Amino acid sequence: MAEQSEAKQDQPSYEPRIVAFCCNWCSYAGADLAGTTRLQYPPNVRIVRVMCSGRVDPAFVLKAFSLGADGVIVAGCHPSDCHYINGNEKTATRGDFLSEFLEETGIEPERFRVEWIAGSEGQKFAKVIRGMVSDLEKLGPIAQEGA
Repeated sequence: MAEQSEAKQDQPSYEPRIVAFCCNWCSYAGADLAGTTRLQYPPNVRIVRVMCSGRVDPAFVLKAFSLGADGVIVAGCHPSDCHYINGNEKTATRGDFLSEFLEETGIEPERFRVEWIAGSEGQKFAKVIRGMVSDLEKLGPIAQEGA
């Protein structure tokens, strides 16, 4: 029993890496609010600021996974609040496609999320990141082919 606990201590802890594509007008502002109000959330996320979540090509999400991300979030304005009229509708459609496609490629769909976060929702941004980290810790690292 003591050998098992020692072995666990010798293993490095798993820290999932998350890439979050955040729209400039809402979700990035929500992330900024979370930071400026000093809300606690894990530092496992790297934010990529985009003008609109609708501009996040599915290839960007796949590239993030291929470069080592354990999870990807595309965050945008709430439905009907898009600053570019219907960009978040495109995001929703692409999100559905990506969830199905990722599953077909052997990546758990839980590793990808589309979230609607307003600029005033710093608490929600922090909660989404905490939830994603928790879920990814349960899933563990993505299995590498040939490993």
